[in-house]
Amino acid sequence: MNNKMKSITLIMGHPDEESFCRGIADSYLDGASRQDVKINLIDLSQLQFNPNLQHGYRKRTDLEPDLLRAQQMIKDADHLVFVYPIWWGSVPAILKGFFDRILLPGFAYDPKPGSVMWDKRLKGKTAHLIVTMDTPPWYYRFFYGSSGHRVMKQGVLGYCGIKTVKVTEISPIKTSTDRQRQEWLQKIKKLGAQLA
Repeated sequence: MNNKMKSITLIMGHPDEESFCRGIADSYLDGASRQDVKINLIDLSQLQFNPNLQHGYRKRTDLEPDLLRAQQMIKDADHLVFVYPIWWGSVPAILKGFFDRILLPGFAYDPKPGSVMWDKRLKGKTAHLIVTMDTPPWYYRFFYGSSGHRVMKQGVLGYCGIKTVKVTEISPIKTSTDRQRQEWLQKIKKLGAQLA
């Protein structure tokens, strides 16, 4: 990561605050705290919001205070780190609902009237995806085409102008030993210290 980075926002996308993903998030933050950067944490297991975009884009639903704060943290960040599990090939429902509610016109993008094109409002930001899976990485790539990664990189973040610069896969979780998990946490701590 470049030396100009001043602000990181980490989004913990697992709904269980006692999950291994939370341990990963804490390890990254521990490593990053040793650098001269501003660090924010958005822990979706702690936010109070309705993840359902009830009216679609037909009618605006007011954002809850937690979502307004999250938008500001994302807006202020130079680099975003997402920590989440791959469930059914993609992100958990709580993370998808978070995106549905906050990545709105006027914040994440601007539609161009009379056109299928749009302006990306979050250009200049970078992202690092740290994902846990039970599926071995080679199997996820070969048989599923890394579908969840592509959706995040292109369909969500890329749509808003955020460039994904790194994907770190932690897998397979369900057959891992305590020793493997500790090694993974040390690896993530080093990535945080490198601001990667």
